[in-house]
Amino acid sequence: MTLLQPHPDRLFPSEPGQRDIARRLYAEVAHAAIYSPHGHVDARLLLDDEPFGDPAELLVTPDHYVLRLLHAAGVPLDDLGLSRDGAARTSSGRAVWRRLAEHWDLFLGTPVRFWFESELHDVFGLTEHPSAANADAQYDQLVDALARDAFRPRALFERFGIEVLATTDDPADDLSAHLALRADPRFRGRVLPTFRADRYMDPSAATWADSLDRLAGAADVDTTSYAGLLAALRVRRAAFAAAGATATDTGVLDAGSTPLAAPDAERIHADALRGMVTSEDAVAYRRNMLFRLAEMSAQDGLVMQLHPGVIRNHHAPTLSAFGPDTGHDLPDTGAFTRPLTPILDAFGTDPTFRLVLFTVDETTFSREIAPLAGFYPSVYAGAPWWFLDSPAAIWRYRQAVTDSAGFTKTSGFIDDTRAYCSIPARHDMSRRVDAAYLASLVATHQITEDDALAVARRLVDEIPRTTFRLG
Repeated sequence: MTLLQPHPDRLFPSEPGQRDIARRLYAEVAHAAIYSPHGHVDARLLLDDEPFGDPAELLVTPDHYVLRLLHAAGVPLDDLGLSRDGAARTSSGRAVWRRLAEHWDLFLGTPVRFWFESELHDVFGLTEHPSAANADAQYDQLVDALARDAFRPRALFERFGIEVLATTDDPADDLSAHLALRADPRFRGRVLPTFRADRYMDPSAATWADSLDRLAGAADVDTTSYAGLLAALRVRRAAFAAAGATATDTGVLDAGSTPLAAPDAERIHADALRGMVTSEDAVAYRRNMLFRLAEMSAQDGLVMQLHPGVIRNHHAPTLSAFGPDTGHDLPDTGAFTRPLTPILDAFGTDPTFRLVLFTVDETTFSREIAPLAGFYPSVYAGAPWWFLDSPAAIWRYRQAVTDSAGFTKTSGFIDDTRAYCSIPARHDMSRRVDAAYLASLVATHQITEDDALAVARRLVDEIPRTTFRLG
């Protein structure tokens, strides 16, 4: 068996002098508190604090990074614990873990392998790489660990050193779990809701009208008019802020943000409720809604996160059988400078407005995002996110963004995960890469080591707290 023993110098430079600098920088931040301002863990997980049951449901099935690579190798999603057509799943947790172990080498060289190695070794104490030969024994070891109080969600929250964990929530969600956690004197930490209104932006979507009804109930505002929809969203934004939210999140196909006159938006809204909206009007309405969400952020101060350019649910048969978030959302080309002109003309220098831009098209880092962050006080360069949150891409991001925007106009690391136990491993990866990058600047005499130490500390603390107004 191959020993599972992550190297202490992983991701550090190979040149000895530069590696020594990276070691010193990393040591300053290795155990710093984790600020996770963008993620997808369910707040109820921490409220209920029930023991995790099935290791596969915790480590494999919810992680779309894992699912997609296994599926690409021909492993059916049914075999990975997903439920087909709403029926009960057909694979046991043990069988799912075996499938992962049998295909362990698929992840060589990927960030998934880095996260998994750190997670399995540091969190669960495994000492061998998964394989077909040891899959059952490792599964039993994981089951045994998860039965202990030390592996309950709250105990892990403290062990991981999480200071702030943001979730992602629909505007119609009642936020009861967040409110209960805030009121619980036994819970030490902050779990903040994040307002995500994507499903209200596209009036051609099949679920749009039903979503309006649900929002109307949550806000107690009639949403059968465009003005009513805006009013309901404002009501719910206020409720989110009262529950601790500091940010919103918006994922759209493109960053177009041309506003519509109110009568035009009302007409499209009415047409959509009658099932008569055209594709052109639907796009215009969506782009108008992006402008209106920015307008609301300029009014209430919730930080606006924007990540356009993702083609959601690319494979229709998989969506039909297994639903969304099952590994087949794919990148598209990105653009920001021209599409965001209406928003930035209106709010780009407004001290209340803050816009964090994420992309799955890294060509936009140096061409658009960094120059925008390098001029507009409101704009911040979001960390490499999804398909780009790998060591190599994080390094390229630093090279692309620092020249134009420096370090302070960046977001801090974004783990963007549903896989709860991978959070510390993902943040550790980012800290190691940033230590290596800063070491390269020190070694080439662009900055001093004291400056690098100060930046390393700020990247994991002050910068995410300031960018996301975490206090």
